[in-house]
Amino acid sequence: MRELRETTDKQKEIRCAIYTRKSTDEGLDQDFNSLDAQRESAEAFIRSQQHEGWTIVADRYDDGGFTGGNIERPALTTACRCAGRKGGLHCCLQGGSSQPFPD
Repeated sequence: MRELRETTDKQKEIRCAIYTRKSTDEGLDQDFNSLDAQRESAEAFIRSQQHEGWTIVADRYDDGGFTGGNIERPALTTACRCAGRKGGLHCCLQGGSSQPFPD
């Protein structure tokens, strides 16, 4: 795992992205939809890990209307690119389960 930056209180910062996906675009036009619910759940989990240095990345990685049957999803591709950059992401959560990025 790549070296993590030190935060001001000497705790390791773990930059967490939230990836959401829904197979169809049905209901995505609602004020609060499935992608919002997934994000809310992941945000709550990350906040519960703040004592471990976990922080939420503000960028959104949402793939509404994309199947999970393949990896041809724009937001997933972008999140993976961000993970590959120095100072990028350390983990990506979907549905409340942590998926760390490999080195």
